[in-house]
Amino acid sequence: MTGPGDTEPTSGGPGAGGGAIPAGGAEWERELLARAALTRVLEPGEERGGRWLREYGAVGLIRRLTGPEAQAPAGVGAERLDGYRGRAALAEPRRDLAAAAASGGRFVCPGSAEWPTQLDDLGDARPVGLWLRGRPNLRTWALRSVAVVGARACTPYGAHMAQTLAAGLAERGWVVVSGAAYGIDGAAHRGALASGGATAAVLACGVDVAYPRGHAGLLGRIAGQGLVLGELAPGSHPTRSRFVLRNRVIAALTRGTVVVEAAHRSGSLVTARRAQELGRFTMGIPGPATSGLSAGVHELLRGDAVLVTDAAEVVELVGSMGELAPERRGPVLARDLLDGETGRVLDALPAGRAVRAEELARASGNGTDEVIGRLYELHSLGFVERQGDGWQLAGQPAGGGTQTGADRRGGR
Repeated sequence: MTGPGDTEPTSGGPGAGGGAIPAGGAEWERELLARAALTRVLEPGEERGGRWLREYGAVGLIRRLTGPEAQAPAGVGAERLDGYRGRAALAEPRRDLAAAAASGGRFVCPGSAEWPTQLDDLGDARPVGLWLRGRPNLRTWALRSVAVVGARACTPYGAHMAQTLAAGLAERGWVVVSGAAYGIDGAAHRGALASGGATAAVLACGVDVAYPRGHAGLLGRIAGQGLVLGELAPGSHPTRSRFVLRNRVIAALTRGTVVVEAAHRSGSLVTARRAQELGRFTMGIPGPATSGLSAGVHELLRGDAVLVTDAAEVVELVGSMGELAPERRGPVLARDLLDGETGRVLDALPAGRAVRAEELARASGNGTDEVIGRLYELHSLGFVERQGDGWQLAGQPAGGGTQTGADRRGGR
């Protein structure tokens, strides 16, 4: 099975085709190089840097930080400026772009044909750009994607639910997005991969860095079958704050976020709450009321999150009109198919003894002739049997007992 939009990126903008620049795109090349450099200067989600980008542009900001007569951007002191300038002086965007291209990667940024415009909802916290590994087109994939996130130290129940949910979403043509961490994230990626579907991992480090190390093989499989992406330049390592800020990209990139197991302080709740702030759908998989690992999910469900239990219910919420989950109901019993009067006669039959039609007529409030007709109908359906001049429930020993047919069948 192939995922939606499983094609090579087009060459319609900067960052397409492994960092190649379209012919005649000198201005784009400057923009691309400036933004690639800024991924080594600005921290992910740094809103102050986002304001500078908006005010000066990427090329203008780099010029302010690297020129011989560098001007401090508004709102930054000399000491902080030295820190930014030190990072900017070490940035080598051409080398980073070449390294990314050599490993099958590329860099995309706002204005690129592959840029997912829903990330613009983050405002000044929007990524400067994204480094990618994998063949599919990010913009196309993001249009039909769902985030599945949750606890690292998950239970077997949580891992099973995440894997099953992700497999069901992938089989329905949805891209499963997660953070490649241990626990729920890894289970979600594996579920999508196992079904031959589409999955994307958003990292808090360079896309060429295997983190966590134990997921090196998994990340290789994701890059081969899907996408690995992140804001940080090649070789960058994760920090605690980068993990938290990475979650805003997961929330903004997708149509909705499903949380599978999360304690009250889980980072996955940050993703869910950011999704709510951005107007995305937020969903939760319930767990045992006694499980601390589900306490955060249950708190979400007490608010605006929607309870879901499988992929069909997720798709009903985030999908197109008409993508409805099947109606849920218990099994249909033979007793359910009887009309009201016939069911009333059956309910009046006591268990364990035979009764005459006259007695049954009094008990059911019907005429004797009508009761006899109903009894023959029930006999043909296998509910009752004749015992001399009387009738009794089929398969019941004669003698003793005062239960009625309704009692025996859970009707009372």
